[in-house]
Amino acid sequence: MSAVPAEEHVPSPENAVPLLNIANVLTGVRLVLVPFFLLALLHLDGWDLGWRLVAALLFAVAAITDRLDGELARRRGLVTSFGKIADPIADKALMGAALIGLSVLAILPWWVTVVILGREIGVTLLRFWVLRHGVIPASRGGKLKTLVQTFAIGLYVLPLPLLLPVAVGAVEVVRWVFMAVAVVLTVVTGLDYVLRAVRLRAAARAALRRA
Repeated sequence: MSAVPAEEHVPSPENAVPLLNIANVLTGVRLVLVPFFLLALLHLDGWDLGWRLVAALLFAVAAITDRLDGELARRRGLVTSFGKIADPIADKALMGAALIGLSVLAILPWWVTVVILGREIGVTLLRFWVLRHGVIPASRGGKLKTLVQTFAIGLYVLPLPLLLPVAVGAVEVVRWVFMAVAVVLTVVTGLDYVLRAVRLRAAARAALRRA
């Protein structure tokens, strides 16, 4: 007697990736942390050591969730439409809040904030501009830019001058070097995204003409 073949397993809606999963929860946590981080950073104009340390801790936790949620989503197959939208929003909300808060406190020059946020907004608009022609994936330079940006901003959020008053000059030099590298990477990778977007649109138009 021949064996009866097992029924082919067909995924059902119940087996779809649930919206409430660990990756999306981490993204949501990061979004929730942003206003609390900003309040802690701005408390008493940034001169309260305890609250600045709280702000630095919240920034570090939020930055770690940014690394974890994407990796977990890819490794465990937890990628959702919500995650694709919410993750970059949470990332830009955290970085934007930190940069604007630091500039409001006159810790970071406003031109640095304008350059970095201008680039991030510009790249986001570029992605929408070419969306119907294709997706511009994150480049290695873009990932390096994000890492250096996060570290540089973290150095400014951390109240190093209050913790090391005898080495304020050295602290400022170290922080500015990292921020300068972050700004350079921000501009260079931004120009790279512009070129890639233009090439993608040109290739798509050429393909339409040949069709």
